[in-house]
Amino acid sequence: MIGLFDSGFGGLTVLRAVADALPDRRFLYFGDHAAAPYGNRSRDEIHHLTKAAVERLFAQGCRLVVLACNTAAATSLRRLQQEWLPVRHPDRRILGVLVPMVEAITGVPWMADLPTRPRDEKRRLVAVFATRQTVLSNAYPVEIGKRAPEVTVIQQACPQLASLIEAGAPRAEMRGLVRRYVEALMERTAGRPPDVVMLGCTHYPLVADLFAEALPRGLEILSQPDLAARSLTAYLARHPEIDSPRLPAGTRFLTTGDPRRVSLLGSQFFGRTVIFQGIGPNAAPAGRPDMAVGI
Repeated sequence: MIGLFDSGFGGLTVLRAVADALPDRRFLYFGDHAAAPYGNRSRDEIHHLTKAAVERLFAQGCRLVVLACNTAAATSLRRLQQEWLPVRHPDRRILGVLVPMVEAITGVPWMADLPTRPRDEKRRLVAVFATRQTVLSNAYPVEIGKRAPEVTVIQQACPQLASLIEAGAPRAEMRGLVRRYVEALMERTAGRPPDVVMLGCTHYPLVADLFAEALPRGLEILSQPDLAARSLTAYLARHPEIDSPRLPAGTRFLTTGDPRRVSLLGSQFFGRTVIFQGIGPNAAPAGRPDMAVGI
């Protein structure tokens, strides 16, 4: 079983793409809606919450967990992989959605030897829209810079956007906010349009059309869910040991929030009916039937 974790609804965009790409797999999605969004929390808070979520997914039987949250991946992935996993769960694996985006921009595999000098290529400008903590982590500029020094990365924090998406805010309100973020970024580029745009939060594909409206016409906006799905498919092909034993296909959904509200909004975001099982203080009543939903 493969686990996917996000602070809230954003990871459903990744789950949808992953489940479509791997229809014969079994998934467990965990949204920490009670603590969402993570983007305005401290790095220590994010790390603690992310580690607890991964531990919960491991306890449910997941052998591989995908951090389907850029904030969690940017602040905690490397630390969990290098310091915590080898000691506590050496037979388990954690991946993050940040890696496929960096690979797509640079054309350099994550584990490849890094270039020792700039490649003879045209300089490109990449725009990243992300949460405050993802921007503060500098994960995208640093990791892209290691692999492709000719790429200039400019970041724009969008501190309120994930919260509005989580709350199911009116589209008009989110449209105005997205436009302000785009205008702020374009002011810093002196009007030069970026060559490619990265939506560095898995919530943002839910309003990708609003970014497309606000940005100069024709700009490429990378699809993080599709990139994550292709990356995970390739990873499983390279690591067949992760797949055994195989389980019947399907998906379960867990939340720390109100399961009824989360199920309603989650179904809108996911594009299919999903039913979340509550865990923690807002858990569904005891004796409630299993809420597994096949995809």
